[in-house]
Amino acid sequence: MKLKNVMIVTGAGQISMAIARRMGYGQKIIMGDKNINNAKAIAEVMNKAGFDVIPFEMDLASRKSILDMIDEAKKYGPITMLINGAGVSPSQASIEMILKVDLYGTAVLLEEVGKVIEPGGVGVTISSQSGHRMEQLGEYKDRLLAMTPTEELLQLDFLQPHQIKDTLHAYQLAKRCNEKRVMAESVIWGQKRARINSISPGIIVTPLAIDEFNGPRGDFYKNMFASCPAKRPGTADEVANVAELLMSPQGAFITGSDFLIDGGATASYFYGSLQSK
Repeated sequence: MKLKNVMIVTGAGQISMAIARRMGYGQKIIMGDKNINNAKAIAEVMNKAGFDVIPFEMDLASRKSILDMIDEAKKYGPITMLINGAGVSPSQASIEMILKVDLYGTAVLLEEVGKVIEPGGVGVTISSQSGHRMEQLGEYKDRLLAMTPTEELLQLDFLQPHQIKDTLHAYQLAKRCNEKRVMAESVIWGQKRARINSISPGIIVTPLAIDEFNGPRGDFYKNMFASCPAKRPGTADEVANVAELLMSPQGAFITGSDFLIDGGATASYFYGSLQSK
């Protein structure tokens, strides 16, 4: 078997596929998702467009599952790219599940891929504007989110379910942790001249977003993009535009950073018509 550079993708959704199409041609792409049918569907679309994609069943909440995916990827060649688009939403999951998947799972994935990423490799993880909306936690808690060993993260006092108001608050904490974990991991990845960044999208039209529109906070989200400077939700391809810069040689001086792409919704939340009355 001829070896290729390998791209690991977690979360077989529209954003992950848009980025993989920009960056993955000529590579072996391992497309992971908890629902193998989702992974198979995306793999089929991409393979018919000339890509080389293998679907793989994986659960971001499980270190063993993450390691199994990495082992599968290593069969095909050196791992040079990571796209993490996996996660759950506040309308879909409990506080405990959000913390287990979006917070703990992302931290484990960045840690484990960082151990095997090839020199000069690059990764991007999809976070959310939600991490930019919550009040500042302060230097001490930020450092705990960034530096606590992964298996101890969910034991932190301020991450206990009784300390968390609701699923949106849990999601905000998870995304704040994503941002801090990327910063800390970039130092470790940098020892291999590898880079890792995150992107925090606002409302992007995907099946997950449609679930949100039809969920209990649907009116809130619809008002958000109607009131933001862009006056609309974004598209997966617009997120991929940013990812392409971050993962290409043109982004070689960018690592450990988070990029907010929300049509100005967060700016409006703090300084415009979306401010709390």
